Amino acid sequence: MKLTDEERSILVNMEYEKAVKFLGQAEGNAAMGFWDVVANRLYYSVFHAVMAMLINDGHKAGTHKGAILVFGQHYVKEGIFPLEYAKLYSQLQTMREKGDYNCVYQTSEEEMRPLIEPVRNFVLKIGEKIGK
Repeated sequence: MKLTDEERSILVNMEYEKAVKFLGQAEGNAAMGFWDVVANRLYYSVFHAVMAMLINDGHKAGTHKGAILVFGQHYVKEGIFPLEYAKLYSQLQTMREKGDYNCVYQTSEEEMRPLIEPVRNFVLKIGEKIGK
């Protein structure tokens, strides 16, 4: 689907706004100790920020794993973002999937709290790149 510049701008804004909103939800759920929800919201914060950037730059990703691959190919390999961000993104996806679908997996404060600030930095870095 070919987007007009206006449609692309609207989609980028909507995706990035969702990223910021989900980051806030992660922080709120952390304050309540809901660590599985924190894992979910941190992952989706990064996912929507990355999607905003992909749309902004004219890249396509049809799946969650595809978005990680496109991010690695176009932004990490090109030196725009450090490898640590790709690792964080992939780690969050794994944690989110385990937390959502595996009834015996429990995330913990020790696992999740140290990820909040790096996710905030990741989302803000994408915001800078796309002019937000």
